[in-house]
Amino acid sequence: MQIKLCTPLTVDKTSKLKAGDSVLLSGIIYSARDAAHKKLTELIHNEKKLPMNIKDQIIYYVGPSPAKPGKVIGSAGPTTSYRMDSYAPTLLDLGLKGMIGKGARNQEVIEAIKRNKSIYFGAIGGAAALIAKSIVKSEIIAYEDLGAEAIRRMEVKDMPLVVIIDSEGNSLYELGQTKYLESIKVYSKK
Repeated sequence: MQIKLCTPLTVDKTSKLKAGDSVLLSGIIYSARDAAHKKLTELIHNEKKLPMNIKDQIIYYVGPSPAKPGKVIGSAGPTTSYRMDSYAPTLLDLGLKGMIGKGARNQEVIEAIKRNKSIYFGAIGGAAALIAKSIVKSEIIAYEDLGAEAIRRMEVKDMPLVVIIDSEGNSLYELGQTKYLESIKVYSKK
């Protein structure tokens, strides 16, 4: 079963999602990778205004390729998330409710997810062209000088995602491994 989910992402929505849930996300999300995250945290530490309000928002870790003629965006596959781990807790503590990427997160990020009742979604690596079809609008709102790593405001429709870490800190990576190991034990006893 796929869960239809619309932004903004509020605590009442995040608290219902569980690790392993399949989601079709629609609404506004923002793109940012490590260079943009560094600039955002510098603004925060210098008590300056961010280029967007991150409360109840989602950041997609992506650096899309240039759009082909007639297209909104180029290929838009997820970036490996651990590159944002040193920045994520600060943004989560300021109200960010969701992150989209690929790969595991460190314990500090997981604690910040739990503390803020946030969500970490996984996007399918290698499906960049397919994911791009879910992006119906895209505009650079900050750091155009960063090229592919500029911050974009994107409108998505039915973007396919999986909840990797839910608001309680449950991780699909751990749950999936446990289920697999249990199935091997049951199978080997037969």
